[in-house]
Amino acid sequence: MSMLLLGAGLVLWFWGTWPLLEQGSYLSKLHKLSVSDTLGSGLMLLGLLLRIPGQWPLLALALLGLVVWNTIFGYVLARSSQPVEPKR
Repeated sequence: MSMLLLGAGLVLWFWGTWPLLEQGSYLSKLHKLSVSDTLGSGLMLLGLLLRIPGQWPLLALALLGLVVWNTIFGYVLARSSQPVEPKR
């Protein structure tokens, strides 16, 4: 099961990287990359948790940090890409 989760995570990493080579808006590309990277990293952390269960506090902290960081980064990126309206 651990190897299956690690392999699925690796596949998601490469699957998310592939759209960077395609045409389209950079926000769409970054969205696909960040979603697949977060899911892939999460699956890899779960696979590592099955392999080394004694390290669960560290792996749980890494998973929490990954989810929080990608959520905040996505919000900041989306907010900064909106045009600024001049104040009147």
